[in-house]
Amino acid sequence: MNHVERFRAVMNFQPVDRLPRWEWAMWWDQTITRWHEEGLPRELDCRRVFEIAQYFGLDPYQQFWFSTTEPTIEAAQHHVEGIVAGMDDYLTVKSRLYPDHAKAIEAMRPWAKRQGDGQAVAWATLEGFFWFPRTLMNIERLSYAFYDQPELIHAINRDLLEFNLGLIRQMDRVCVPTFMTLAEDMSYNHGPMISRKVFDEFLAPYYRPLIGALQERNILLIVDTDGDVTQLVPWLLAVGVSGVLPLERQAGVDGMTLRRQFPTLRMVGHFDKLVMNQGEAAICREFERLTPLMRTGGFIPSVDHQTPPGVSLEQYRLYLRLLGEYMML
Repeated sequence: MNHVERFRAVMNFQPVDRLPRWEWAMWWDQTITRWHEEGLPRELDCRRVFEIAQYFGLDPYQQFWFSTTEPTIEAAQHHVEGIVAGMDDYLTVKSRLYPDHAKAIEAMRPWAKRQGDGQAVAWATLEGFFWFPRTLMNIERLSYAFYDQPELIHAINRDLLEFNLGLIRQMDRVCVPTFMTLAEDMSYNHGPMISRKVFDEFLAPYYRPLIGALQERNILLIVDTDGDVTQLVPWLLAVGVSGVLPLERQAGVDGMTLRRQFPTLRMVGHFDKLVMNQGEAAICREFERLTPLMRTGGFIPSVDHQTPPGVSLEQYRLYLRLLGEYMML
C-alpha cells in the first residue's frame, strides 16, 4: 500500500499492511537541542521537522498550518494574544488578521504530485472556533464574553469561517489535503473548558458549514484538543467531526472506552509520552495497552503530544524500533 492508501484505509476501518508510522506533533525545540548533543545532525533544526521525520524513517506526512495572523505556515501568535476586549478592539485589529495565503498555498504544489502518486500525505491545519477567539481575547475574557458579548464571538467566528472556507477553495486549485486538523485545545485534564450549551450556540453553527465543505472534497476533519476529550466527543460527532487527537493518557483518556462508546470515531495519538524514557519493558507495556485499540481500526498510535526533552536520542530510537514492531498488526 502507498502512504495515502494506508491512511485512508486505516481511517475507514479497512485492512492495512501496517499502520502509518507518523508523529503528528513531532518534538519540543528543547528535545531537538538535546539530540544535537547526542548525535542528531545539527543542520536538522526545529524548522526542518519534515527532514527530521525522514531522518528517523517516519512516513512522509507534510503539515501546512494556516495562521490567522501571518501569511505563512510557520507563524507564532504570541503578538496577538489578549489584544481584544470588546467589539471596538476587534474591528480595530481585524485588518491585521486573515492574511493572504496565496504563496503558502502555492508551496503545496510539489506535494500535490507526491500525494497523487501516494508517495506522501499532505495535511492542513486550520484554527478553530474556540482556539482563535481565545487567542485574541485570552481564556478569562472569552469565558465572560460567551455571556456578556455574544455578538463579538459570533462576529469573530463568522469571519474565521469565511477565512477558512476561502483557504479550502484556494487549496482546491493547488493541492487538496488528504485530511485536516482543526486546532482547538478546548479541553483540559478535567474535561471541556466550555459547556454543551456554549458549544452548540457559539461553535456548532460554524463547524457544520466547514465540515460540509470538507466532506464535499472527501477530507476527514480531526479536532486537536488536549486534555480529557471524552465528554467532547459526542458534541463533535454531532456536527460531523471524524476524529480527535492526541488522547492524552495523563488526562485519563481511555481509547478503548471511547471505541466502545463511539465505534466510528477516528483517533490519533494516545501513547503516553512519560514512559518513553523508562526503558524497553515500559514502552512495550504501553504498546500492549494500545494493541487492542490498534486492532479495531480507525486509530493511529503516536506520542500523545510532542516528545519531551527528558527523552534521549537513544531512547527515542528505541521507541521507534518498538513502534515499527507493534504497527505490524
